[in-house]
Amino acid sequence: MPLWEWFYRYYFRVQTDGWHHIPRDEKILIVGSHNGGLPAPDMHMCMYDWFKRFGTERLVYGLMHQNAWSVFPTTPLAVQCGAVRAHPKMAIAAFQRNASVAVYPGGGPDVFRPHSMRDKIYFAGRKGFIKLALREEVPIVPMISNGAHDTLIVLADVYEQVKQLHEWGLPWLFSLDPEVFPIYIGLPWGLAIGPLPNFPLPVKINTRVCPPIVFERYGREAASDRDYVDACYERVITRMQQELDQLVLSTS
Repeated sequence: MPLWEWFYRYYFRVQTDGWHHIPRDEKILIVGSHNGGLPAPDMHMCMYDWFKRFGTERLVYGLMHQNAWSVFPTTPLAVQCGAVRAHPKMAIAAFQRNASVAVYPGGGPDVFRPHSMRDKIYFAGRKGFIKLALREEVPIVPMISNGAHDTLIVLADVYEQVKQLHEWGLPWLFSLDPEVFPIYIGLPWGLAIGPLPNFPLPVKINTRVCPPIVFERYGREAASDRDYVDACYERVITRMQQELDQLVLSTS
């Protein structure tokens, strides 16, 4: 927490609002948009805000991508902060403990989306979080940010080209499909090719917790209704984009 506080106050100079939207005694599904490469500084700053306000007494678990468990040496530290494998069973187990769950559905394609899309909510059509919220009958609380995607400059994603090379026989590093293969400018590499870890530039970050989204229908039947899931997904994306547009305008 002291390390996060230094980055929060002096490096990223975080401004935040909307924390009153977190229901006081209710488990929730926090849905965020990733920014800023593998360090995802806005996510860590939101974690600092959560623990600063709620301590460790109010449990929250974050769903971390499967690839991270095989590659990153910092995984044990993430586990101490509440990270669990990104799988519906893990989220359901957390909800059964009356804990909240945080998920960033866009994953790698979101966190490394091109800089031209820095002000866009992009979940790559992934709707598993909608099914989870409907099945477990929990409200979705969107969490957005502005600025973190400027901590590195993603020029392009050449995943499709690299995937073609893989199909011709080039093996994936660590035998893991990275799902994204960015070309970006940032520290410490200067120009980097591939989903390499970076050190974020000291850019001001603004975060916002949005009002909860409550759907009209819940339960297993609702979660199995493809059209309803699609409608709920579009509702969440639209609401988060509207909130992000407002945040960008207010901070520009």
